[in-house]
Amino acid sequence: MPTERFTFPGHDGHDLAARLDLPDGPVLATALFAHCFTCGKDIPAARRIAARLAGMGMAVLRFDFTGLGHSGGEFENTSFTSNAADLAAAAQALAARDMAPSLLIGHSLGGAAVLRAASDIPTTRAVATIGAPFDPGHVTHNFAGALDAIERDGAGEVTLGGRTLRIGQGFVTDVAGANLAPAIGALKPALLVMHAPKDEIVGIENATRIFTAARHPKSFVTLDEADHLVTRASDAEYAADVIGAWASRYVELKRPAPPIGAPEGVTRVSEADAGGFAQDVYAGGRHHIMADEPTSYGGTDRGLTPYQLLAAGLGACTSMTIRMYARRKKWPLEHVAVDVTHDRMHAQDAPSNGSERIDRFRREIELKGPLDDDQRARLLEIADKCPVHRTIEAGARVETVLRAEVEPEPA
Repeated sequence: MPTERFTFPGHDGHDLAARLDLPDGPVLATALFAHCFTCGKDIPAARRIAARLAGMGMAVLRFDFTGLGHSGGEFENTSFTSNAADLAAAAQALAARDMAPSLLIGHSLGGAAVLRAASDIPTTRAVATIGAPFDPGHVTHNFAGALDAIERDGAGEVTLGGRTLRIGQGFVTDVAGANLAPAIGALKPALLVMHAPKDEIVGIENATRIFTAARHPKSFVTLDEADHLVTRASDAEYAADVIGAWASRYVELKRPAPPIGAPEGVTRVSEADAGGFAQDVYAGGRHHIMADEPTSYGGTDRGLTPYQLLAAGLGACTSMTIRMYARRKKWPLEHVAVDVTHDRMHAQDAPSNGSERIDRFRREIELKGPLDDDQRARLLEIADKCPVHRTIEAGARVETVLRAEVEPEPA
């Protein structure tokens, strides 16, 4: 996905480093992602969710909070309140580009921050949280023995997730006094709460309290075996798919007309895992599935194989064609099912020694309903008029061009 890096002024005027992930086509909506306060904008879960939403036509802004990553300022001078103010500043920066966010996504303390900031971002239509605490002060239990030093010296170093940060007394005082219940109760946008039952950093009871405090429309989805940072690729992909499907119900995506010469739009396939064979498949910016290979072929078995996708196209087209004909004839067809298998067989008329092989798709069609024999025979004939069937048998021309190389992102 195309990416633009830029900066915008945070709550105290320091420049915050941002990454704007863009769809390949027109921007249909914009999301704002808030990461956990010990993380950065480039954590795997954020990248995966951004890629999924970009495939739907949504731009996604991720940024480093004040004093983190490539952003200016000192983290020890920040607070939970200032983090929420940074989110509002990010929304203003997007609005200045005519890309005001309609979806807010927050991970861990970032989830608490989007719950706090949502009321200050009037364009918000949906809010999704991942592993968010109901009580932001909950994070202070991770500071262990550093609290005494922070109180004594005004600041101190804490190590969280293998990362050392300098925490100021102002942060501790502010986060300990934060009360999200009123903000959650007054939340007007739709809410999706995602949490892992085995989260050892922020317990699952936090999700229960957030969900209970919120008004409808609200949804809860468990992340099962995921850890707090959602580091496992399969967990991040699941979270991304759920957020994408859920958000499409609440975020208006005004899709443009398909390009000339491509009436069904563009089907885009991009690698989801460069170390294996998993692929993201986006059709027309609206639908998403995954393609992969079985583990026995070096894949991770997270999606249909290419030939299964081809068989699915043949089976779907066959069923649709039969249904269309029966509907027009007003025949009592109650249900259609098509089983498609694929293999390679010896070509009977092949030249030379006859060792060439051709692909064979076998369809087994089930027709339910009080149809007579003539109707069943006719519907079987109609199956051969399926456009995909005709394309496979007639053959098709595949034209391939190399797209211009995209300039590498600046460090």
